[in-house]
Amino acid sequence: MTTWFITGISRGLGLALAKAALAEGDTVIGTVRTGRPDLPTERGTLHVLTVDLADSDAAEAAVGQAFTLAGRIDVIVNNAGYGLLGAVEQASDDEVARLFAVDVFAPFRIVRAALPRLRAQGSGHIVNITSIAGRAPGAGSGLYAAAKHALEGLSSSLAQEVGPLGIKVTAVAPGAFRTDFLSSHSIRKSSTEDPAYADSVGRMSSAFDGMAGRQLGDPDRAAQAILAAVRSDTPPLHLLLGSDALNRARSKLDAVIAEIDAWEAVTRSTDFTDRG
Repeated sequence: MTTWFITGISRGLGLALAKAALAEGDTVIGTVRTGRPDLPTERGTLHVLTVDLADSDAAEAAVGQAFTLAGRIDVIVNNAGYGLLGAVEQASDDEVARLFAVDVFAPFRIVRAALPRLRAQGSGHIVNITSIAGRAPGAGSGLYAAAKHALEGLSSSLAQEVGPLGIKVTAVAPGAFRTDFLSSHSIRKSSTEDPAYADSVGRMSSAFDGMAGRQLGDPDRAAQAILAAVRSDTPPLHLLLGSDALNRARSKLDAVIAEIDAWEAVTRSTDFTDRG
């Protein structure tokens, strides 16, 4: 059986993933900020750690607790996080600092604390839950996109560092899933708004508000997709979840390739002409 360490199992994708792993008879060590999630444990084993990942010391301490409880951990899932919506110009230093503390620095600290133990095991799988916003950003979520893009970059480089050591890495980029992610539990909006951004940020904010409860993605199906990736002999480095994420990613890649082609002559013109 597999032993999981999953951050943020109180709701959303983290809750669905913990439920799916427990149903398989696995052991789940999950973090919450408060309370205890209602999860069935007839087949698997559940340990719940109360952790505030905004606390710079808490992430590493939680990893130590998890390995003490289980002895070894097979899969580490950096799932906990939240979104910040609003114009880049309107975001305050405090809002951005907390966002990056939870969405970037906490996963980094968890990975850093876990790696010596995973290296000693000679195996392990790190799963970082990012977002399609980190691969194909849109207006109104610039800081959230920046945080998730950072986690994407970390995952890509980390995979190359730890692959020869028997450790796997997967960055999972979900689209819109029917969780409470768009509620006040998981989304915050910048405290100030400027009518100058009504046609861009305002329009996207209204779209987000109208999407709540009608998202295409099924979190239970997403959990099964992650289980399948983890149990694959050749897991993906980049996994998209949801047809909306797929469409956004393809549109973004097409636009990037078109722009590269359009500016290729300028790009090549910056090399030294003397190649000797």
